[in-house]
Amino acid sequence: MTDLHRDILIGLTFIMGILGFISGEFIVSTIMFGSAALFSNMLLNRSSHD
Repeated sequence: MTDLHRDILIGLTFIMGILGFISGEFIVSTIMFGSAALFSNMLLNRSSHD
């Protein structure tokens, strides 16, 4: 997976979290925000170790 694909994945999960929060789906938005944070931290930790 390239850096562009990872950035798109993180961006889409964040946007889905925002849309879920606006529509009242708080469980879905929490999962989306959490997964965006996890993927972002995994990407940052991987690039700092290389």
